[in-house]
Amino acid sequence: LVVDIEHTSIGLQAAENLVRTIQSNNMSALVRVSKNEEVVIKKVLDIGVDGIIVPMVCSKEDALQAVNFAKYPPQGKRGVGLYRASGYGTRFEEYKKWVDQDLTIIAQIEHINAVNNIKDIIQVDGVDGTFIGPYDMSGSMGYPGEFERDEVKEAVQKVLERCKEKSIPSGF
Repeated sequence: LVVDIEHTSIGLQAAENLVRTIQSNNMSALVRVSKNEEVVIKKVLDIGVDGIIVPMVCSKEDALQAVNFAKYPPQGKRGVGLYRASGYGTRFEEYKKWVDQDLTIIAQIEHINAVNNIKDIIQVDGVDGTFIGPYDMSGSMGYPGEFERDEVKEAVQKVLERCKEKSIPSGF
């Protein structure tokens, strides 16, 4: 289940309460962060989410940045915060291993530049899947909300096909 803090008024404290509720019902809790930015990503991860959806990933560099902000060294550059996810420091080693092996990072593909760079984006180690944002994608092509246009359908299909070729899950 996804908590969206990009396009809602949900703040981090409310997101943390929602994450706890979701997880207490044996579901994975993901948060769509407000942007591909270090502090936002680490704060969301420190509350103990199972994964993040990172908006507006348009290039390999954007994907690498998201992974760097989410993963600890040597794979990433995330700083250590002793909060809920790590048991306030009491389970940091266990949490660090979990982040390395099980944290889900989903790149939101919502711009024509992302479509054109999809092969490079999904090859970034640490990107576990993609999620297509059709409104922004169609808007970036000059056709906001026109999902039935051939150009938009072709762009969506290109993302889905590239992800399938690489066995990377993709949603819409």
